[in-house]
Amino acid sequence: MERNNLAFYDQQADQWWNETATIFPLSKLNPLRFQYFDRFIQDWNGLKVLDVGCGGGYTCEFLAQRGATVTGIDPSAACIEAAKRHAEQMGLTIDYHVGMGETLPFGNDCFDVVVCVDVLEHVKSVATTVTEISRVIGPGGLFCFDTINRTWQSRWLMIWLLEDVLRQIPRGIHDWHQFVPPEDLHQQLVHVGFSQVTLQGFDLFGRTPLAQISNLIHFLKTGEFRVQFDDNTGVMYIGAAQMS
Repeated sequence: MERNNLAFYDQQADQWWNETATIFPLSKLNPLRFQYFDRFIQDWNGLKVLDVGCGGGYTCEFLAQRGATVTGIDPSAACIEAAKRHAEQMGLTIDYHVGMGETLPFGNDCFDVVVCVDVLEHVKSVATTVTEISRVIGPGGLFCFDTINRTWQSRWLMIWLLEDVLRQIPRGIHDWHQFVPPEDLHQQLVHVGFSQVTLQGFDLFGRTPLAQISNLIHFLKTGEFRVQFDDNTGVMYIGAAQMS
């Protein structure tokens, strides 16, 4: 089976904003992850924000509704078209581009914040993407991110359980070998000039298989995630880093 198969996003593009679509639960993660990011930025109004790997626009619209000046970029042209259509329907002004995180088509120091969520585990090169992100963030700017750790827990939960057994995630969309250990990402961030790097567990599922199954049952029944920010980085983690 092909892994890190991102064709799913093209296939889902027309359904991106359909509340019954397979992709739609991802939209419910933004209020949770921004509980964390809001610790570092209390007021997003007027900030120039780039969303790397924006898909059909969930995070872009979330930020635009909070007053940010938002730019989104994604390699999927179909997703970008869906994002443009929905933003227009919502009366939101968002600058969308087709492109890769490894080659951002923007000048140096032109954003206050770069957001990259649920993306670093899919890019061709984390190091190159992080370098490009550091280039476009101005001095003192912030990089906000979350991704998946490379552990036995993430293999069991994200691939075996969620993809292969429960089919809550399309099979093949993740490649365990591309998951990103937090210590590796921390080192890369420091290397390209970020300081004050903060990482915590983005704990949607719990520490043990029993807790994870319980939280998944809760999600399947209610459609809602429960989150804790703690030291449990075994599956997912979240963070922020300031540009020196």
